[in-house]
Amino acid sequence: MRGVQRHGSDGSAVIRSLRVAGLSLLLAHLLLVGWLTLRPLDVMWVTAPNWQPLAGIRAMLTLAPVEAARRIGGEVMLLAPLGVLLPLAGGRLFVSPLLSLARTAAAGALISMGIELLQTAVPGQVVDIDSLLLNTAGVVLVHVAVVPAGRAALRRRRRTRGEGAPLPGEDRSQGSTPTIPRVGIAPWSDALPASRTQN
Repeated sequence: MRGVQRHGSDGSAVIRSLRVAGLSLLLAHLLLVGWLTLRPLDVMWVTAPNWQPLAGIRAMLTLAPVEAARRIGGEVMLLAPLGVLLPLAGGRLFVSPLLSLARTAAAGALISMGIELLQTAVPGQVVDIDSLLLNTAGVVLVHVAVVPAGRAALRRRRRTRGEGAPLPGEDRSQGSTPTIPRVGIAPWSDALPASRTQN
């Protein structure tokens, strides 16, 4: 019994440590993104804000291929780590893949939108709706590429090591079911004091 409790505490400790690491890395990444996107820039001129979806992407594609790839790739990669860091900070092993993807994409889009809105007050920074689209695409791509496989590996590890009680959402119905020994019922003659005194 102590072994089961120890494995369970070890499994919970691993999940807690992953969650703490995820929160720390998420905070560090958001601070870096804030510094990159919200610091004032000393430039001679800035382009007009772009509120027309895909217009900025079309403009980037007219540049030289290397420059276009650099700009589009930079926008895609800016928030892409959130695709892993947000689920890691959440610390859930058992969740629907589609629900996890929807939540992560929505959170990434909201963070990107907040950055774009804050940029309206920052000198030298230009609001571009396509940045929101590309940022969110990066979050989705990284989430799909990493998170389902990572969660599956952690679930397999937990099952093979038999680590503790099931977590919320975990299905262990295929495992062995504990049985409770049957308890016999004492005869009425042993249970009633009157019958013992008459004998």
